[in-house]
Amino acid sequence: MDATYDAVVVGSGPNGLSAAIVLQKHGLKVLLIEGKETIGGGMRTMELTLPGFHHDVCSAIHPMAGAGPFFKTLPLAEYGLEYIHPKILAGHPLPDGRVASLHRSLSGTADQLGSDSKAYIDLLKPLVDHWDALSSDFLAPLKIPNNPIKLGLFGINALQPATLLARKFKETSTRALWAGMAAHGIQPLTNVTTSAIAMVLMAAGHHSGWPMIKGGSQTLADSLTNYFVALGGTIEKGKMIADFSQIPDAKLVMFDVSPKNLLNIAGDKFSKLYRWQLNRYRYGMGVFKMDFALSQPIPWKSTALNGAGTVHLGGTIEDISKSEKLTWEGKYSQNPFVLLAQQSLFDKTRSPEGSHTAWAYCHVPSGSEVDMSAAIENQIEKYAPGFKETIIGKHTFNTKEIENYNPNYIGGDINAGVQDWSQLFTRPALRISPYRTSFKNIYICSASTPPGGGVHGMGGYYAAKRAIKDLF
Repeated sequence: MDATYDAVVVGSGPNGLSAAIVLQKHGLKVLLIEGKETIGGGMRTMELTLPGFHHDVCSAIHPMAGAGPFFKTLPLAEYGLEYIHPKILAGHPLPDGRVASLHRSLSGTADQLGSDSKAYIDLLKPLVDHWDALSSDFLAPLKIPNNPIKLGLFGINALQPATLLARKFKETSTRALWAGMAAHGIQPLTNVTTSAIAMVLMAAGHHSGWPMIKGGSQTLADSLTNYFVALGGTIEKGKMIADFSQIPDAKLVMFDVSPKNLLNIAGDKFSKLYRWQLNRYRYGMGVFKMDFALSQPIPWKSTALNGAGTVHLGGTIEDISKSEKLTWEGKYSQNPFVLLAQQSLFDKTRSPEGSHTAWAYCHVPSGSEVDMSAAIENQIEKYAPGFKETIIGKHTFNTKEIENYNPNYIGGDINAGVQDWSQLFTRPALRISPYRTSFKNIYICSASTPPGGGVHGMGGYYAAKRAIKDLF
């Protein structure tokens, strides 16, 4: 029987959409299947608190969307995408009142770091200057690098634990800013390779900013969708795939799903070895997320934070390192590291006139159902006295609810698997190609493949390129 489609992509997160676009552009007839009634995976925006308040459900700030190699090649602005760039990319207040900030300008950031100015420039400038060349290597599967010398110099620092590389810095504020960046990795700061996370996020900011999407993250999903459809692609929504038999005939099938879900859907088609490998895949800490409807902007003690798209709360590097370690061990911190975004300061479409939104989460043990609302609110209140009085509505997600919302977030892990040294390039399994499964023409393209979490679409891009090469 002739295949109805050349390719079927299951899942419409950034990687599924990217894979579908690459395949469709190559001339294949592609069907994209999404389990929910809206496209987007982690790129969705909803009225979670009160009518008229538009909250990003998962992804909110998009450093890698702006700096990644693939999205910039697509005409997404023609399909509704508009980036908004806050003046300050990220602010990090300390208990003593000081604030360290990440700015678009490398020198502008370094100038506020006192005695650490030269060390900061020495660390980040080579990566910023050669971003386009190097990002094609570290935002990719393990391969012979295009720029081995430059990548090697980056790797010497990137492979170190964030707590070790922090010794380059003497100022408490610099070390805190560094720790907040590294904590995006959702693992202890003493883990090997956590410096890579901080370096990439900071360099991406200096190269392309930390943009938010006008109207919400859903707009990025919609622009990718609109472009895919304009290319001739087909979409089927509201069809949650639970078994491979539900998928139409196709020459190849690509899954934007976690290894656990891939096993549930198609495990009986795989070799014993590949099933064993997927079963060994490790998921990390989860998140507890809050969205707030506010009567006014957050009343920060430091007015410097009023211009920050993202705010990192958690204190010094010692405080953040302790909090992340406790969570990794299955415990809870009453001084959690909190990531907060305040999009409505820069995007008036997010809330009714005169009111505002806030988006925040902290890390918690995998599968946790503990309510961390008080801990998050107290952490914000510490740096913004009177914050609690501005709350007129709120919504929470524990890890179980996050996984129910998106089955790829196992145990609430929004990175779709621990991104440590043993799973950085071998995710989800050690194979010649991480995107190939053991069954011919079935591929995996989710954030559980290289280069891992983040809204950049590179997993889908490389998986589709691999499939095209195999098919032709």
